[in-house]
This record gives sequence, C-alpha cells and structure tokens, in this order.
Amino acid sequence: MKLLASLTILGLVMAQSVTAQTNYTKDPESCTSIMVGKKATTDGSVITSHTCDSWYRTWVNMVPAESYERDTVMNIYDGRMHTEFVADQTNVKIKGQIPQARKTYAFMDTSYPCINEKQLGIGETTVSGRRDLENPKGMFMIEELQRVALQRCTTAREAIRLMGDLIKQYGYGDSGECLTIADPDEVWHFEVFGEGKDNIGGVWAAVRIPDDHVGVSANISRISTLNLKDPDHYMASENVFDVAKKLGYWDGKEPFKFWKAYSGKNYSGQLKSFSTREHFILNALAPSLKLDYEAEELPISVKPDKQVSVTDVMALLRETYEGTPLDMTQNLKVTVKDRKTGKVDTIISPKANPWMRGDELNMLNGIKKGVVKSVRNIAVPQCAYSTVIQLRNWLPDAVGGVVWFSMDNPGQSPRVPVFCGITDFPAMYKICGNHRYRDDAALWHYRRANKLAAVRWGTARKVMEKNIRHFEEKGQRELPFVEAQYQSILQSKGEEAARAYLTDYTADFIGATILRWDEMANQYWIESRFGF
Repeated sequence: MKLLASLTILGLVMAQSVTAQTNYTKDPESCTSIMVGKKATTDGSVITSHTCDSWYRTWVNMVPAESYERDTVMNIYDGRMHTEFVADQTNVKIKGQIPQARKTYAFMDTSYPCINEKQLGIGETTVSGRRDLENPKGMFMIEELQRVALQRCTTAREAIRLMGDLIKQYGYGDSGECLTIADPDEVWHFEVFGEGKDNIGGVWAAVRIPDDHVGVSANISRISTLNLKDPDHYMASENVFDVAKKLGYWDGKEPFKFWKAYSGKNYSGQLKSFSTREHFILNALAPSLKLDYEAEELPISVKPDKQVSVTDVMALLRETYEGTPLDMTQNLKVTVKDRKTGKVDTIISPKANPWMRGDELNMLNGIKKGVVKSVRNIAVPQCAYSTVIQLRNWLPDAVGGVVWFSMDNPGQSPRVPVFCGITDFPAMYKICGNHRYRDDAALWHYRRANKLAAVRWGTARKVMEKNIRHFEEKGQRELPFVEAQYQSILQSKGEEAARAYLTDYTADFIGATILRWDEMANQYWIESRFGF
C-alpha cells in the first residue's frame, strides 16, 4: 500500500470510529510496538516492531558470532543505552557476571538489541508499573536480557524461557517492561516486573499472539487472564500468583488479571489496560469490532479485517492522527485566495505541524484557549530510531530476516532494509547523534531535513513524503531480486561472499537515503530564507 493512500485510508477509518467526545488521555513519551502473526500478514511473514521514543543512543553495530572456552564469564552492564559510539564506556557499569555460552549468535546491537542471525526479532515498550516492585539490586536491565537472549536463542519460546531463568537466578533490576518477541513462525507478548525491593527475582508472563491476529503494546501493561494449562499460548513465572497475593495486589478471590495486579492504575490515574495508541491501532486494523475506548480493557490482540502488509505497519508508525478528532492541527486554519480564479478557501495553515514544541503550543493556546490540544502521536520527533522486523520461514535466515530501520522521527525519515545476515554498518551508523551535533553521525543527516521541514510542514511535506514513498517502494520492489541474488552468490561463491553482498546492498541503500535527505535539508534551508 502506498504511503499517502495508507494514511488516507487510516484517517478515514478513524474519522468514522473515533468521535470528538472520546475522552482520550495523554500518553507517556515512550515506545510503540505492533505485532502481526503469519496468517494475518499479506505474505506469510511474522512481524514485530519498535519505536525507541526517547533520547537513547542511535549508534548501531553488528556483533559477530563467537566461540568461547569453558568457564568463561560474560559481563552484564547498565548504561550502554546512552553511549556515543561502539567502544564508548562512559558511565557504563558492570552489574555482575554470568557464565558465557560456548557459542553465541551474531546480532544487531541497537539500544534495545533487536535481531540475531537466526531470525529471532525483539521489539520493546516500557510499561513502568508499580514503583514498589522495582529492585535496583537485580542484575538485569531489560536491554541486557535482550542481548543475552539474541546471543543464545533461536526461537521466541526459547528466549522467553531463558530470560525467565536469568531473572529467577540473578534478579531483574528495571521498571516494568514489555518485549514483543518473534521468530519466523510466531510472535509473543512478554511482560516483566520486579518482585519487590526485598526480593532479587522478578515476575513475568507471556501470551502468544494468534497466527491470524495483530497485537500492540504502547507503554501500558496489557496481559490479562492467564491460562497456564495451555502452554502453547501462555507462559509465566512460577511465582506469578504468589507475589501478587503476598504484596496485596490480588486477594486470590476475584479473577486474576496480570495487568491489574502488577501495573495497577496507569499514568493518568485510570485502571485501564490500554492507551490511545493501542485503541487507535487496533481500531484501524479491525474497525468492524468498534472497540470501546471507555472499556476497562481491550483484547490483547484482534483479527484484522484484512491481511496486513509490512508497509501497513510502517504507515501506522508514521501516524499523527491526521484527519481525525485527535489531529493537533485541525483548528489551525487560514483563509487563502487563489490568484488566478479569485476563489477563497479555508485550509490548515502550512505553518502547522503535528510535532509542535511546548512553547509553540503555549503561544497558540495563549492567543485562543484550547485551539490546540496536546496529543501524543504515534510518530514523535524525539524518536531515536525505529524498527519494523519482518521474519520469513521460507528463506535462508541471512536474507529472510530483515529490519526496516529508520532514525529520528518515523513520520519523516526513510526506512532502510537491514538483513540479519549483514556483517557491518557504514561508519556513520556507528556514531550516536543524540549527545550533540555531529556531522559524522547519520542521525543528523536525517534530522536536519526533518527539523527544517517542520518549519513549514504543509508545503515541505510534499517533497519529503515523495522521498519516503520512493525508498519504501524501492525496498519492496528490489526485495525479491536481493533474495535471489543472495541465494545465487551463496551457491556459486559461498556464505562469506553472499553476506558481503547483503552488507554492501544495505550500505548502498543507507548512502542513497542520506544523500537524498542532505539534498532536502539544503533545499529547505534555501526556501526558509527566500520563501517556500
């Protein structure tokens, strides 16, 4: 589905399914993850995703597979999410050590590690939960659990079991977290919390998203009832019920709901298991269900009205609710007169954009109270990077797993295909741009154009959206050729040459996007000085 068509269709769907009276609350400034089972996708792939919506590191690296001697240990860290380059150890702390595996798999080292060479993919969203569950003495932060799982596991179930064992033995030291864990056959929604300040362990649960369903997590605990007699669809820590009773979160009489016990009231003081983003995305994909925002909980997953493509997920992660009652720009209208016909029309001001800063909102609302309602869009400018991970069981792992990767605002930046069989990234991708301005950091080559485009978004978006569409269509159009070329080189020249081909292809794609966004930045800069 093409970009503008996708946005138009989603806008029409939501205009019908969301009323102006809906009592939406402000979401937190964090991440979104959409999951799609293999029978719910247009091509049979499994999809998970992640928008890393905060000022985390943007450098990425491919960590190679390794073999180790017996009795080797590996360090478990805290602080790697805010380093400036691959080897940077500033403010990085060693929290402990665990036995090293004899052999590890290669993986893509993002701030939240996201895929390995065996097509095991992971998305993430922070769900926080009850503060008194947190125990900083626990060894594992969520990103380190992801790192170890990707180095040692090949399936989602194996990763869940390993993380559960590590949590029990070494302790969980982070706030409430959700991981959306996928392999080429299935995808699971996993949530974990600490066990309390006086307990080193942790408590967790996981629910399999049915193959013909879609699921979403957006910074709020969503797991409800658990049927642990059905291990094909439910898993949990052995203490999942006992901890809730011991800490007084569940009386043991009413039906147990994981989110209600361990998360409690959300950031708005409501007892709900979903936020605006979950409601919007599930409604957009299954409008026939007419899901009620005023309900206490929504299903953790739904069957979409039609099969979902990887580009549909990309379009949802670009969403700013344009054309719906949630649109922040809907009241920012101006009257314009056509110079040729003299016809007068009222349009959204070209100066309006859905990512206005707080001082801009205060200024506009100071002129007329309530003219702009602050809404937390799905696509946000504080996004460090985002992933749409596509996993395909009919292809060799190296080319079957592809991360459609984007830096900065997913509503403005292009996506590049990163195959899980590549061995390296261009130097620009190994430098974080969130610490300071750095011309050698890829982030700023996207961010300059994105920020300048927002100055007069109504005009600048035409060029930017054309270029987003160009690279999206290029990636989809060339994908079958890349797959065939990889397999041809694999047969004729071997695995090393085939992986080198994938690495070069991804690097060339990255270079083309950087060149195009640099050209746009220059164009926008000139137009900002001399008039759009």
